Amino acid sequence: MKVDVLLGLQWGDEGKGKIVDVLTPKYDIIGRFQGGPNAGHTLEFNGIKHVLHTIPSGIFHDNKINVVGNGVVIDPVIFKKEIDALIKLNVDVKSKLILSKRAHLILPTHRLLDAASEAAKGSNKIGSTLKGIGPTYMDKTGRNGLRVGDIDSPNFKAKYDALVEKHKQLLNFYNYQYNLEELEPAFFEGIEVLKSLKRIESEHYINDALNNNKAILAEGAQGSLLDIDFGSYPFVTSSNTICAGACTGLGIAPNKIGNVIGIFKAYCTRVGSGPFPTELNDEVGEQIRKSGNEFGSTTGRPRRTGWLDLPALKYAIMINGVTELMMMKADVLSDFKTIKICTHYNYQGKKIDYLPFDYSPELLSPFYTEVKGWHKDLTELNSPDQMPKELNDYIAFIEKETGVPISIVSVGPDRTQTLIRKGVKAATV
Repeated sequence: MKVDVLLGLQWGDEGKGKIVDVLTPKYDIIGRFQGGPNAGHTLEFNGIKHVLHTIPSGIFHDNKINVVGNGVVIDPVIFKKEIDALIKLNVDVKSKLILSKRAHLILPTHRLLDAASEAAKGSNKIGSTLKGIGPTYMDKTGRNGLRVGDIDSPNFKAKYDALVEKHKQLLNFYNYQYNLEELEPAFFEGIEVLKSLKRIESEHYINDALNNNKAILAEGAQGSLLDIDFGSYPFVTSSNTICAGACTGLGIAPNKIGNVIGIFKAYCTRVGSGPFPTELNDEVGEQIRKSGNEFGSTTGRPRRTGWLDLPALKYAIMINGVTELMMMKADVLSDFKTIKICTHYNYQGKKIDYLPFDYSPELLSPFYTEVKGWHKDLTELNSPDQMPKELNDYIAFIEKETGVPISIVSVGPDRTQTLIRKGVKAATV
């Protein structure tokens, strides 16, 4: 058996949570491999909306194990709130959820440092979610961090105090005002919740499961264009969001990767600062935002919107080795008589069809192809046979340009509003 990987191919918010929820019945184990509570994976079913930040999106299915891998960073405060919300919905969290001992902990002072650093940047801020993600990964690479396995140590409080003292020195440097005493009680309440859950060496667990023919899906967070190495640096997240991150974030070898499922929207969105070649700062962009309810599920911030960017999509497909695509939010474009697709860039006077090192707006502008819109409500469709010709043409254009089949088309937020295309060669559907 091999591990299938599901990840976003744009700047995050592609709809990964919904697709993981849809695909979970085919798998025994769902594993998150990077990121933290800066993620917001939204699921809708039975008329109820659920947002998960750290816990894998397979948690609502019976007899499925959900693993928070070593590449994830965990905020005990937010984690406790997630668990409390799941318990209210009668989800048996303790039997379904296990944590890697190697996952790092987000301290209250990490969140304070995040806010202080972002405030100090002024107009050059990167658009951080202020969840303490970046400072936690910095402590991880700086070999200062605290991990889930440390909570079992009799010296845990001493380790915590030592790291907090280092953080206080940095906060003094920023001249940032804070009240740590207000934040710490909730943190230690969250630590007690972590102690109540099963904690494991997830690398052994995952590989033993593979050897016992268990089907595993690795769930990514954020998007490929926010990857710390291959994203629009410095306007990126602090982890490897691409397929390779599943290896380091769960402890699996590269030759254990199976299908790579790439999720993308029928258009593009971005939250926070950073270049966005097809951004629409006009009434069209606002219409997409309203129709798609494009507001961050974690931050509530309005998302920037734009047309589909094929050079960026092809770049993400390349660095991830994507074997099949799933297109989200096709229903959002139903109001448009014509739809634009970016096929090339004008990069410093040269026409190119790839994503360059620097795609700042002063260096690059998009070339568009116009296609006919489907101008039809898709939310009530029950079968891909019912899809209008114009939508099929849009899909065929993308498949031809990328060379990768689109196996699923999402036509609404609910798990039932998911069209599985017949005749598409895809291992996951």
